[in-house]
Amino acid sequence: MKQTCKTALTTILTLTLTNTLSAQTKFQPQDTEFYEPKSKVVSTTPNKAPSDAIVLFDGTNLSKWVSENDSTKQAQWTVNNGILTVKPGTGNIRTIENFEDFQLHLEWKSPDVIKGEGQGRGNSGVFLQGKYEIQVLDNDNNPTYVNGQAASLYKQRQPLVSVVKPAGQWHSYDILYTAPRFNKNGILIRKGTVTVLHNGVVVHYNTQIEGTTEYIGLPKVIAHGAGPIGLQDHGDLVSFRNIWIRPL
Repeated sequence: MKQTCKTALTTILTLTLTNTLSAQTKFQPQDTEFYEPKSKVVSTTPNKAPSDAIVLFDGTNLSKWVSENDSTKQAQWTVNNGILTVKPGTGNIRTIENFEDFQLHLEWKSPDVIKGEGQGRGNSGVFLQGKYEIQVLDNDNNPTYVNGQAASLYKQRQPLVSVVKPAGQWHSYDILYTAPRFNKNGILIRKGTVTVLHNGVVVHYNTQIEGTTEYIGLPKVIAHGAGPIGLQDHGDLVSFRNIWIRPL
């Protein structure tokens, strides 16, 4: 009983002292204003990359990309009329430059001619740091496993909602990515996270990445630093355009 009274008395005295100090402190508006350092100015133009972005594909060439199978060779996919299209059989491609945390924008469309079903229809993927896949798939009236549909974190997390367009129409992905962190001994100390907007709709919100996105088996936790952006050759004529990235 004595301890309870003592605790209550201490609480009352603390609140009284806090209120007294607050009453004695007279803030002015400028006391909580600061003017340095100034934020970098970034300009934007509709349908173009922000002024501080790195343009990974501008519609003219693949100078920023190499073959994933042989980094000494430039990517062999097809560039025509400002559009990049998978050339089946040439393999995945990846950026020459590596990245850590970033904002990534790209647009994609499945083939105009519908063929195949499930994972065999308009399949490709966007690999974050070369290890974590955001699925690309024609999911218009095309049932498949939900953690493998378009915009899924492949085999780990299905999108919050399914955003659907008919085959041959352009989709957009806006991806905010925070890379996992490892200590000097290669031990994971913070998992990566990703937020994805599919055609402007949030389909992942601060989604935790458990490890590599494996086709067979469980995710693997592999220590790594900065890594490339990869695009997948799954054998389908998936097209891309307007690819840019902002390191964060």
